[in-house]
Amino acid sequence: MSDKRDFYEVLGVERGAGEEDIKKAYRKLALKYHPDRNPGDAAAEASFKEAAEAYDVLGDEQKRRQYDQFGHRAFDQGGGGGPRFHNMEDIFSAFGDILGGQMFGDLFGGRRRSSGPQRGRDLKIVLDLTLEEIDAGVERTVVLKREEHCGTCNGSGAKAGTSRRSCETCGGRGQVSRSQGFFAMVTPCPTCQGAGTRIESPCASCKGAGRLARSAEVRIHVPAGVEEGVRLRVSNEGDAGDAGAPRGDLYCVIREVEHRIFKRSGADVITEIPVSFTQMALGDTVEIPTLRGRAEMTIPAATQNGKVLRLRGQGLPVLEGRGRGDQLVRLFVDVPKKLSERQKELLREFAELEQKGSGSKSFFDKIVGYFSS
Repeated sequence: MSDKRDFYEVLGVERGAGEEDIKKAYRKLALKYHPDRNPGDAAAEASFKEAAEAYDVLGDEQKRRQYDQFGHRAFDQGGGGGPRFHNMEDIFSAFGDILGGQMFGDLFGGRRRSSGPQRGRDLKIVLDLTLEEIDAGVERTVVLKREEHCGTCNGSGAKAGTSRRSCETCGGRGQVSRSQGFFAMVTPCPTCQGAGTRIESPCASCKGAGRLARSAEVRIHVPAGVEEGVRLRVSNEGDAGDAGAPRGDLYCVIREVEHRIFKRSGADVITEIPVSFTQMALGDTVEIPTLRGRAEMTIPAATQNGKVLRLRGQGLPVLEGRGRGDQLVRLFVDVPKKLSERQKELLREFAELEQKGSGSKSFFDKIVGYFSS
């Protein structure tokens, strides 16, 4: 189980809270714990990050649905993976419209990005999984294109024998400030794009970028019981960052492959099984397919067409580890396409006995009686 606090508790809102209530709660906490208001306060910084992570999930409709169903494990590969936001700049980048808007822009100088190395971009892929793989949990190795540090310049972007120089425009700070009335506005340096340094002699291999596109193999652990649309995060497997900065993360979106026998409903699986009229009428014990092989199921006598029987524990694992769902088996009569003369003779005899047993009621009367009983 995750040791993180419940996101609703973090923001101080009820589970049924609306979008505006969640946004207001986050703004209030962000203002209270903003690092510019609490310089050097590690506890305030941790609360600021915690509130941002909670809003990142609860402020997004799809992520919120996943969180309500699976908790923190919906966003952490196998229950781990750490926080999404590695530093303050990730938060300001993600919520620039809120943190860099009028409230925060005027009060704290529109802080969006600091000077220095920037972490790599996050990447996203889609993982196609069968129900059998979801049932068991799998290890997948995927090949993807991502940015790696240039081997020629070791990610610096500068030609061998040269180095980056401090930007003349911002003096190496990566930011420039300008006065606007009573307030001072701070923005990324337009010359160095916030890096604080410039390259005069770029590396010939990467053209000064410091990174090149390369193929890479990444091993992904998929926990049993994941659902369509769940995002798994693999930390530090995204694009390489600037020299000295961490990689981005890799997000894997789960897509279920349609099964030829089973359909899924949460942790339950549903299948339709053809049986004969005599099995439905007299009862029988039959073998049916499950995700893990075969299982015996008893059909009670006088079972009606379309009846759904339940096999306990034959469904999918619940993601949080609270057991398994069930297999729901819908029975339907398989009418034979060809009958022998003897079979036809027996069925005619059965029909005559059936008619005598029901008296002289017409077919229409029997239908009316069925629905009125």
